[in-house]
Amino acid sequence: MEDAFLQEALTIATTKFIGLRREAFDAFPEGEGLRDRAREIKEATLQHLDRYLEQLIGNVERFGGRVHFATTAAEARAVILEIGRRAGARMAVKSKSMATEEIHLNEALEEAGIVPVETDLGEYIIQLAHERPSHIIAPAIHKTKGQIADLFGKELKRTVPADPEALTQLARGELREKFLQADLGITGANFAVADTGTVVLVTNEGNGRMVTSLPRVHVAVMGVEKVVPSMSDLMVFLAILAKSATGQKLSVYTTLVQGPRRAGELEGPEEFHLVLLDNGRVDQLAGPLREALYCLRCGACLNVCPVYRQIGGHAYGHTYPGPIGILLTAMLNGPASVKELAHASSLCGACADACPVRIDIPRMLIELRRQVDEKRIAPWIERVVFESFGWLLARPLLYGLAGRIARVLQRPFVRDGAIRSLPLFGDWTRTRDLPAVASRTFRERWNELERETPR
Repeated sequence: MEDAFLQEALTIATTKFIGLRREAFDAFPEGEGLRDRAREIKEATLQHLDRYLEQLIGNVERFGGRVHFATTAAEARAVILEIGRRAGARMAVKSKSMATEEIHLNEALEEAGIVPVETDLGEYIIQLAHERPSHIIAPAIHKTKGQIADLFGKELKRTVPADPEALTQLARGELREKFLQADLGITGANFAVADTGTVVLVTNEGNGRMVTSLPRVHVAVMGVEKVVPSMSDLMVFLAILAKSATGQKLSVYTTLVQGPRRAGELEGPEEFHLVLLDNGRVDQLAGPLREALYCLRCGACLNVCPVYRQIGGHAYGHTYPGPIGILLTAMLNGPASVKELAHASSLCGACADACPVRIDIPRMLIELRRQVDEKRIAPWIERVVFESFGWLLARPLLYGLAGRIARVLQRPFVRDGAIRSLPLFGDWTRTRDLPAVASRTFRERWNELERETPR
């Protein structure tokens, strides 16, 4: 929070995204109805997920593609590395790759002697900086133009002004050769259409199309929840995705991939592989985080979250940041992985309002907190404090008495209106300031006003 560059970058970017999203939906009266329809499609698909996945697999294979099912991140990495080994790949270009971030693919590729090259501009910047993405759709949201210009000068040995167009032109020139050299193209997928076997990529830079058509082999990595039944269902999601993410009517490029290049076609890969990634998703079909499987990865909840807007994505410490990221992390790694993050939300509900499929994120965060408590994942002192506080809140007279006692006991610890350290709570208060107990309660102040106000 003391990083002025981070605060500036976050404020500018998230405020812009919020405004663009509002304008897009204000000009689109069908939007609210389509959000409801998208939610219905997601739930209906999850109810019959096995059937739609079988249909997708059959159609992908009918068009000459190969499908691989990966239960874990390790299995997904092994499948992709084997494909790369058989292809004799020395370089892999990548696009739309949050799923590959989830399975930590880049590190595995490097260990296997395959050079991964991110081709989304934001991901490319992050790769050069040796960092992780800090936003689902804008991975370099935490960097200013000046910082990116300095980074390009250091890593690419090229001097460039801090101008978006100049920075983009430099990156484009560097990446063009990589597209031509690569043997392997690796992408994620926004959707996959079951009844046509079509993998869908939604991008703004055109690099997704290059990654899927220039290398000899294309591998798409997709969470199993990304399947949709039909093209008509896909249209519903395309109508709301870009508006929620960036405020656009439609993304610049919507790429539909249907297997490898066929006879007579001028472009496309010789081989197409679809990796269906479980990695904890299937368990949540009957779990408390089921609704998180609706997520479109648009990032709208991050833009409106007061916590994310203050601390940025890296503070979450995992692949997926923000309020939905807490749920996805718990889904992938278990509740113990978010024992602190489960409380990194004010539960204000802004995320649920912004979500294009109306995911009730606050409700699931409360459920996560309950799991952390019931499974005794949190430290014992924290559990005792919250249980005691809950007991106290149910007893108004004792609560009032405790408040009066706390005003006296807090005096040695209050500095400038805040409690900055407490005995036995050093780890907790080292990174948090508690507001001091008010000298008068709201009720006491109200009673004073009542007495002072003339009748």
